Amino acid sequence: MRLSISGFVFGVALLQWQPALPSLVALGYLAALAAWLWFVAVVLPQRFAWRATLLPIVAFLLGFCWAGGLAQWRMSDALAADDEGRDIQLVGVINALPQAFENGVRFNFRVESVDSETTAGVRVVVPQQLALAWYRAWRRGPQAREQALPQLQAGQRWRLTVRLKRPHGGINPQGFDYEAWLLENGVRATGYVRPAAGNQLLAAFVLDPVTLIERLRAEIRQRFEQRLGERPYAGILSALVIGDQRAIPHAQWESFRRTGITHLISISGLHVTMIASLAYGLAGGLWRRQPRLVLRLPAQRAAVLGGFLAALVYCLIAGYQAPAQRTLYMLLVIALALWTQRTTAPSRVLSLALLLVVVLDPWAVLKPGLWLSFGAVGVLFYIGSNRLATGHWLLEWGRAQWAVTLASIPLLLMLFQQFSLVSPLANALAIPLVSFVITPLALLGALPGLGFLLEPAYWVTDWLMRFIDWLAQLPWASWQQHAPRPWTWLLALAGCLWLLLPRGFPARWLGFLTLLPLLLLTPPRPAPGAVRLVVLDVGQGQAVHIQTATHDLLYDAGPIYTPETNAGNRVIVPYLQAAGVGKLHGLLISHQDTDHAGGAADILQAMPVDWLMSSLPARHALLTQSRKALPCYAGQTWIWDGVRFAILHPEAAQLAHPPRKTNALSCVLSVSNAAGKVLLAGDIETANERDLIRRNAAALQADVLLAPHHGSTTSSSPEFVQAVGASTVIFSAGYRNRFNHPRPEIAARYRATGAQLCRTDAEGALTVDLPAEPGEAATGNGGNGQSSHGVTIEVAGERARHGRYWYLQ
Repeated sequence: MRLSISGFVFGVALLQWQPALPSLVALGYLAALAAWLWFVAVVLPQRFAWRATLLPIVAFLLGFCWAGGLAQWRMSDALAADDEGRDIQLVGVINALPQAFENGVRFNFRVESVDSETTAGVRVVVPQQLALAWYRAWRRGPQAREQALPQLQAGQRWRLTVRLKRPHGGINPQGFDYEAWLLENGVRATGYVRPAAGNQLLAAFVLDPVTLIERLRAEIRQRFEQRLGERPYAGILSALVIGDQRAIPHAQWESFRRTGITHLISISGLHVTMIASLAYGLAGGLWRRQPRLVLRLPAQRAAVLGGFLAALVYCLIAGYQAPAQRTLYMLLVIALALWTQRTTAPSRVLSLALLLVVVLDPWAVLKPGLWLSFGAVGVLFYIGSNRLATGHWLLEWGRAQWAVTLASIPLLLMLFQQFSLVSPLANALAIPLVSFVITPLALLGALPGLGFLLEPAYWVTDWLMRFIDWLAQLPWASWQQHAPRPWTWLLALAGCLWLLLPRGFPARWLGFLTLLPLLLLTPPRPAPGAVRLVVLDVGQGQAVHIQTATHDLLYDAGPIYTPETNAGNRVIVPYLQAAGVGKLHGLLISHQDTDHAGGAADILQAMPVDWLMSSLPARHALLTQSRKALPCYAGQTWIWDGVRFAILHPEAAQLAHPPRKTNALSCVLSVSNAAGKVLLAGDIETANERDLIRRNAAALQADVLLAPHHGSTTSSSPEFVQAVGASTVIFSAGYRNRFNHPRPEIAARYRATGAQLCRTDAEGALTVDLPAEPGEAATGNGGNGQSSHGVTIEVAGERARHGRYWYLQ
């Protein structure tokens, strides 16, 4: 059975890695093949000889078909491309806790009906589940002021006018896949509410199981806010009770990450198990005191029922999140075994729970938490099996902590490129406090009349966080490194299991050697004389990583997203760490606009940077934050590993007397080697282009051009396009950005020259490799163009390189 379940899970996982979904006909053929193999294995007289081999294959095919069928069904719930960006009036229900943010409120919306029609008179088809934002509107005129948003509550029915777009997110190497996250959560379109007279509350509360639970969660959150106010750690208590993790600020999540206690702050399996255990003991004890009840139902069964129902209620109040679901399903398997009085091996319980999770949610295999949680439980079963005796409870606790910490290292490095060195110490204190003190007090404090219990819960939380923050600030608290190669973490995982074999097993120390490739093998870098450029997908902004054999330069730092998040901490720093870049030899900020400099402060804080070059004004905050600040002006050149870097703009006189427009000071960078040349033009405009042509038109000639100003009509004049003569032009722009960059007429102008056009919003991050010599081949799998040295320069898009069926085409 366990081997068959493994086959089923592997089939589901393989489907999720497909670049395109197999057709329903193909899935039907595979299902028929599975049925025939099952008949051969089970029904034919020779079934016993074939069963062990064929049943896992049957399970694998069924898993692939099951996941494929559900994926076809979910992907069919889609918004048409022609309906993006147009006003659509619809009626629906808010079916999740609204989340306030600095500019408005976000909420999930279940569509009930659509009132709008297409230009052909056909009713617009809108996905059933939407993720919407309602922004604060500003009245125009001399009395302009912010308008108050309506009080949105879960369960309300609204008629709204919205503008939608299909699911889309930035796709970067080793980056977070926002489109996959939306698919996992059933959200098939995102958008925002338009200011319109027709926006109307139709019903204060629509009763159904989902809205009833969400309204209860909202009431608990309101009681917490009234009792705790704006205290810094109030969000932690809210997250532990109702799963409202967005109430926790980014800085606290960073402390949890560095100390390895993130799993405790989410609704973890440990919390659910604790609640179930307490309810199990309480229900069993009370039941035994009533002889008539015992005659009707044995006390053990009553305790099992009470424990499972308590766990179910807690999971529902906590938002029924994935970690809680996994534990609930595992408890369900255990409860059924106890109810039927059947002895079940721990590995069978784990396998059945995994099967239940994957059957109900095939996209769970995409979530790191699935493998971490099931892996941790599996390790505990592994070290506890076939043991004749146990030691002191404290010794067993330490042994379990050591085993889980060691075995999780390969997975953590593969998934997040980091693990906490202080995790054992932090968890030794945090696990008992959070699980047995803070969470029970917070749960009791959520009940009417018991709100005073939130005070001691907060006091303990405050004391614990002082210790956690101290640990997080230690410079060696967290190990961060490059993304490991697949075979290295598999080898390391096997080595960790070898290390955890019982004492006395020979040569256990060899397991440590298997960790060396995981830690020491870094990602390959360009050869001497070669250069690699990665234009990151940061939305409506710009960030380019330039790498030579031994040097790394970042050109621009992307935009600001929210007051707490930007391209620096969300995209660039994780990418650089995964790429094995622990230090930047240079950071070049083309100019001070926030779509180019928005993430620079976080980058300077996250890693050492030798120098910052820019056209920023003298009193800009970034200049004081950097180790060494350099002005950016035409005529500067340097050579790294045989690759030449040259600044072409602005002139030094312009820095002394800056023009009104900051775009005019954009640092234009030329990167060249023996095989070709790349020109990064910042946000220069037509007048600056004319100056560059007048000063040195020959210096502008390039094989690859990062189009100026994202493809705006203020740039890319015909003279500039002709002077550069690029065979490949890259546009860094956000999906459906409000500026409509790149403008169609600008794209047509480049296309008329025969250039290959590439866009980050359509292809994800774009990688350009220039080999060391013209005779070498440049690698890639995207668009390509011919360099002036006869080299075919290929541009590899991340969406094509790591294609998934849910990626927007």
